[in-house]
Amino acid sequence: MHDEMIGIIGGTGVGDAVLKLIKDVKRHDVQTPFGRPSAPIAVGRLGSRRVAFLSRHGHDHAFGPGDIPYAANVFALKKLGVTTLIASGAVGSLRDQIEPKNLVVIDQFIDKTFRRRGTFFDGYGAVHCEFSHPCCQRLRSRIIRAAETVDAVTHPGGTYVCMEGPQFSTRAESLMHRLWGGDVIGMTAMPEAKLAREAQMCYALVALASDYDCWKEHDLSKGKRALLEEIIAHLAAATANAAKLLTAVLAADGALCDETCPCRQSLELAVWTKPEAIDPAKKETLAVLFE
Repeated sequence: MHDEMIGIIGGTGVGDAVLKLIKDVKRHDVQTPFGRPSAPIAVGRLGSRRVAFLSRHGHDHAFGPGDIPYAANVFALKKLGVTTLIASGAVGSLRDQIEPKNLVVIDQFIDKTFRRRGTFFDGYGAVHCEFSHPCCQRLRSRIIRAAETVDAVTHPGGTYVCMEGPQFSTRAESLMHRLWGGDVIGMTAMPEAKLAREAQMCYALVALASDYDCWKEHDLSKGKRALLEEIIAHLAAATANAAKLLTAVLAADGALCDETCPCRQSLELAVWTKPEAIDPAKKETLAVLFE
């Protein structure tokens, strides 16, 4: 039995599938300096591990991508003791080889968001976390290893373009994202990954391909409803694949990460403001991030 608590953030489609797997669930309504998280956090056991599950979009998909309380979500999980965080999210594919229903273990991001709170440290001081490798490489390697035991096509890396939304891309934008080196596109990975790094968490993201983004023309012989039903079916299949992968990851022996991981020390050299110049009350408010 493992003592570490693993955080899971479920994106579109994944929440219900994962919640069914968690036993002895207790729900925690966590207060944070950044408001309430998207939903109460379900703490329980999945196999031999303690897990804390949070639905990113809340009950009944109440929060659109730009309205998700990202800071509250990550802070609440950290407050409960989570230091290893696995997230999932639906994406459109920007590459032929990433087919609908495939999974991608993301390793890089291009952040195009501009309306969201991207740091815990506004008004605190100058805090600059290293972010060249935005996903925990140790955690990613554990997920990739577990994917070898699951009957689902899982790509071991990919660049996620995070757009603001809520509208989808124009075709010109989609073609541009391909030229930039993007492999998938979504609306929810940022600033989540940045906040996880500020919270000194090991973070990984499994992306679920639901369709090809609009760089690839859809079959015009199909009506809009048929296309939507096809995308929903792809997402349902990808969700089932993601649930199997998460189960395999959590069933693996040993700690997924530990305190020697650089992710857990991301604030060690990040605070550039002199300690005496930082408001003691703000230090106290954000103390959980430094634990």
